[in-house]
Amino acid sequence: MKILVTGVAGFIGMSTTLKMLERGDEVLGVDNLNDYYDVSLKNDRLKILLRFPNFKFEKIDIFNKECLLKSCMLFNPSRILHLAAQAGVRYSVSNPDAYIDSNLKGFLNILEVCRALKVEHLVYASSSSVYGGNAKFPFDEADSVDHPVSLYAATKKANELMAHTYSHQFDIPTTGLRFFTVYGPWGRPDMSPFLFSDAILKGEPIKLFNGGKMYRDFTYIEDIVEGVMRTIDKPAEPNPNYSVLKPEASTSNVPYRIFNIGNSHSVNLMDYIGVLEEAWGVKAKTELLPMQMGDVQGTEASTARLEKWVNFKPKTSLKDGIKNFVFWYREYYQVN
Repeated sequence: MKILVTGVAGFIGMSTTLKMLERGDEVLGVDNLNDYYDVSLKNDRLKILLRFPNFKFEKIDIFNKECLLKSCMLFNPSRILHLAAQAGVRYSVSNPDAYIDSNLKGFLNILEVCRALKVEHLVYASSSSVYGGNAKFPFDEADSVDHPVSLYAATKKANELMAHTYSHQFDIPTTGLRFFTVYGPWGRPDMSPFLFSDAILKGEPIKLFNGGKMYRDFTYIEDIVEGVMRTIDKPAEPNPNYSVLKPEASTSNVPYRIFNIGNSHSVNLMDYIGVLEEAWGVKAKTELLPMQMGDVQGTEASTARLEKWVNFKPKTSLKDGIKNFVFWYREYYQVN
């Protein structure tokens, strides 16, 4: 299978592409290699992928429609995994333009590629952030996502709406995956495993927002990759039971699907720090701070729909996942 992967030098992009290459898919990976975080980490991820003869990389910004379309027409993918986006809830407060350029205009360009090439299936990254301040747990795909609390979340909801439009008008199968907190080896330095580990190793306090009263649905990267691969392999289909009189938010009468992809288990932040402390063998210092703008207190995914659709069920415990992350961190950063 020929697959285009955008954001290929990213955490989930690299990890999923590696699995595709190992099973024999031909992959064109694109990434603009921006400096939102350490570019050397992105380049090191790419080095792993470039060992495979069935992988080709092009440095492309998805905002550049002409360049993107030209490369895609030459490669002619049958499926697209679209992960390129400006990430980060907090960063959207200070740098909103980056989210409009990448997450809205860039996503439109991807949809136009799908339209031009009649792509068999588009799988794209949405986010648990779309649930905003919802207080009903676990989050279900049928829940309202009409009240985002960050611009990042608003752009991800917009992606889902845009995808439905193209599924409706051009019969393009689209599947949106609402990722919950993903962690593991080769992860993003702006995420908590990195930030907390860095503080622990430096003997500095871990900043705990909302006074530490936070909880997240942590999902290990290998589980995420398995779920993404299964989803790519099963194009979205119209829901035969869909009713326009009682519309259901995660499906449609066109080939469109929305799924949570998470661990379906929420972990208290203090318990999470305890697992990190055990893995590092170091007691952490903490600093209690108020809630940050755009953040939410908790997340927890209902994954029953994705489990029914592709038989996806995460299996990695937080203890094992953090242990694997710490092992990788020690090796990559040469920490004793």
